[in-house]
Amino acid sequence: MSETAHTKVWANCVNSIKKQIGQESFSRWIMPIKAYKLEGSTLILQVPSDYFRDYIEENFIDLIIPELKRQLGPGAKLTYGVMVTKDQKVMIPHQNLSSGKSQMVNVKMGGEERSVFNPYAIPGVKARHIEIDPQLNEIYSFENFIEGECNRLARAAGMSIAANPGKSAFNPLFIYGGPGLGKTHLAQAIGLAVKEKFPEKIVLYVNAHTFQTQYQDAAGVNNQQTDFLRFYQMIDLLIIDDVQEFASKPGTQKAFFHIFNSLHQNNKQLVLTSDCAPVELQGLEQRLLSRFKWGLSVELTKPSFKTRMDILKAKSAMDGILLPDEILEYLADNIRGNVREIEGALYSILAHATFNKEKITLELAKSVIEKVVPAEKSEVSLDEIEDKCVSYFGVTKEQIHSKSRKREIVQARQVAMYLCRNLTKLSLSTIGANIGNRDHATVLHSCNAVSDLMETDKSFRLSVNDITRQLVQE
Repeated sequence: MSETAHTKVWANCVNSIKKQIGQESFSRWIMPIKAYKLEGSTLILQVPSDYFRDYIEENFIDLIIPELKRQLGPGAKLTYGVMVTKDQKVMIPHQNLSSGKSQMVNVKMGGEERSVFNPYAIPGVKARHIEIDPQLNEIYSFENFIEGECNRLARAAGMSIAANPGKSAFNPLFIYGGPGLGKTHLAQAIGLAVKEKFPEKIVLYVNAHTFQTQYQDAAGVNNQQTDFLRFYQMIDLLIIDDVQEFASKPGTQKAFFHIFNSLHQNNKQLVLTSDCAPVELQGLEQRLLSRFKWGLSVELTKPSFKTRMDILKAKSAMDGILLPDEILEYLADNIRGNVREIEGALYSILAHATFNKEKITLELAKSVIEKVVPAEKSEVSLDEIEDKCVSYFGVTKEQIHSKSRKREIVQARQVAMYLCRNLTKLSLSTIGANIGNRDHATVLHSCNAVSDLMETDKSFRLSVNDITRQLVQE
């Protein structure tokens, strides 16, 4: 074929596509594409960016391929190349609201030098390679992360990643658990360790809310959405905190989907944190959830007595104070919440002793703990919830555990699952296994069904609230 064959083939494809889509979509997404080369039956197209390519694949590939096969035969194939020019500029939304100024740095990409907007750069600093503040707190190091059975697997996985980021089996590393259990600490510890061992790597910690704000800013400005994606695709280790906040935000999820794919395919490391396991996340696209499961998911749980003792010893030692064992044991025995509560109670005691010029005694510890730590209520058990639902709805336990689809039995079963999820710390899988051997998806559906009905049926809402009140007060 002649050297212009590729342009003729693509021109025929373009003419066909133009008849099938609107003018706005055609101008925005098809016109910027250039035919680059024809190798046998493979047409190579030039596209402006990786994001542009992904968008074409998602939205127009079903129009392109049939026409391409008509032009080149059934064995026709399509590949892409990303356009790169020396003066191309990449912009992403500014994040440092205190300074209000954009910083530009030079960066090497694909052998070409570009001017890249960098919201994390130190004002006035320019460099050949992109330099960004990784947004890490040096206090959150592995040295300050107290290991226990509640976090041992997660810590070991984190250290393995730090030694070989992007090339271990733990990509992504998905860390989940309740508030104050050390998710952010561990995630940032990985970042700090990578920066120490591989100073040339680009590490960035960002919470999901900030990422969402950046995306919204970029989406509202011409061409900046592509630039936003390009910036994040440069990162060697990307840490996203609280990914559950992406729920019900389809635009942000789509952007993160493309970033995730690009980083993962290029052996870049992702570390994600969430308040619940991937299977329990709601409002996220299935394609994202499936990717969250590609690597390793690890849960952080509440620390045991021994771990609480270790935390108290380490934290008090950092402040240069040696507490008697009887005080440490009292604190560890009476503060059974998360790490944040343990630290808060310890600092409250230290503050009382310092400002009131008192000696730290067991009596002082007791008086402070009574004021700052709420009395722990015993957790409602699954059996208690089942018994209450059986009594309230007039059914039997055997019926709740059965496969019966009778309305009153289904409702009692679903309410029992809903209350177990809200009044206990049991996982969805555990709840399902104990109520008729159901899977976690069935439990999640039941919980959602109860929540939806409570919003529309006042009588039903009052019934569920009445059962809840009886269980909590007993």
